[in-house]
Amino acid sequence: MSSPDSFPSARVTPQQVKSGLAAWLGWMFDGLDMHLYTLVALPFVAELMSVSPSNPGASTKASLIQGAFLFGWAMGGAVFGRIGDLLGRSRTLTLTILTYALFTGLSFFAQTWWHLLIFRFLAALGIGGEWAVGASLLAETWPSRWRPWLAAILQSAVNTGVLLACFSGWLLAGAPYRAIFLVGIVPALLTLWIRRAVPEPEVWASAASHTSGERPGLKALFGPELRRTTCVVIAVCALGLTAHWALMFWHSAHLRALARDAGWPKERIDVLANHALYLLTIGAIIGNFLAGWLARYIGYRRAIAANFAAYFIFMMAAYGVVRDANGVLFWLPFLGAAQGAFALFTMCLPPLFPTLLRTTGAGFCYNIGRVFAAAGTVVFGLFAHVGTGAGEICDHRLALLYSGTLFLPAALVAWFWLPEKSDVCAVEEPVVNPSLAVPEP
Repeated sequence: MSSPDSFPSARVTPQQVKSGLAAWLGWMFDGLDMHLYTLVALPFVAELMSVSPSNPGASTKASLIQGAFLFGWAMGGAVFGRIGDLLGRSRTLTLTILTYALFTGLSFFAQTWWHLLIFRFLAALGIGGEWAVGASLLAETWPSRWRPWLAAILQSAVNTGVLLACFSGWLLAGAPYRAIFLVGIVPALLTLWIRRAVPEPEVWASAASHTSGERPGLKALFGPELRRTTCVVIAVCALGLTAHWALMFWHSAHLRALARDAGWPKERIDVLANHALYLLTIGAIIGNFLAGWLARYIGYRRAIAANFAAYFIFMMAAYGVVRDANGVLFWLPFLGAAQGAFALFTMCLPPLFPTLLRTTGAGFCYNIGRVFAAAGTVVFGLFAHVGTGAGEICDHRLALLYSGTLFLPAALVAWFWLPEKSDVCAVEEPVVNPSLAVPEP
């Protein structure tokens, strides 16, 4: 384990600045688009179904839509990841942003709950692809000593997008729930700049020009050189993301239920949901930099495991007993801080795969975890149903409590088996084909 470096002070090139800004803005709008739905999920779905938000059927359909979104996210990571290795990082980044901007905006026109499900699934294809392509773009243009700090900065872009979603929710409080999806069209404007200003990384261009014949595909991830890495990374991502997205989706519904039971008016309940997401997000921004600092000292593997262990402890503390809305709000910044684990994935995963498998590998392994998260959102929601017939209710606290237990095995798998290069994701690559072994910057 190398000793921690001081904060990187080397001068950066214009290409690095452009690639960093493109990825940061892309991630920011990812955060915006992915969380617009969570702000209005239960009441908007109930409105489309013409039932009360307390109706268990509305809760089930809302979770199905979120499940479809997470499944689309996983598929987008695999599909656009492959496109990114074939077509290039900058071009594919443009396609992913256009995809999620278009279909988030179209969610405004949903007339039934399954219309919304389709639009959220298609939007998620772009969001999942953007992560894989953006992460690889930076891995190929920035030196390794910067990566823990870049991880924190870039994950904070997602958190900034969440804050923008909260701000949009605050501005539109009292407006029709569907109006919030029109905000998601804004990211499309970013693509005009990316295509003009952000070149393809030299590492990818060199690897592409020197490779003859068919390039390696998804099958290569399960070849002898990469099989163990692929399986362990999938396991860590699946466990962590399932529990994380259960929190991000169900915490708002849980707070809304507590507030309704306490007799709060609709406007105050909407403000409560925004306030909760603010607390999670501010905690996450702080946690991103804490995770980056920790990774400099103990490496990515142990830092990820430590964050997941903390996530588990805070989930048990927040939802292990019945609390009122204010009691739950107290724990949200701590839960947000533990989300720094996901910031570390951004810079750790891409270098584990060779250049022409980088977006395919990182996108597939990270995003396939969202398939499990999609199923988990639905399953844990069903487990939380209490009672039968007309007396059935959905206790979201139980959904959160049950799902939170997954952080413990995620921490254990990361600590003992997650691959890690020396010197915090060093320059050496695993070699699937010697012709693909192109040195990193």
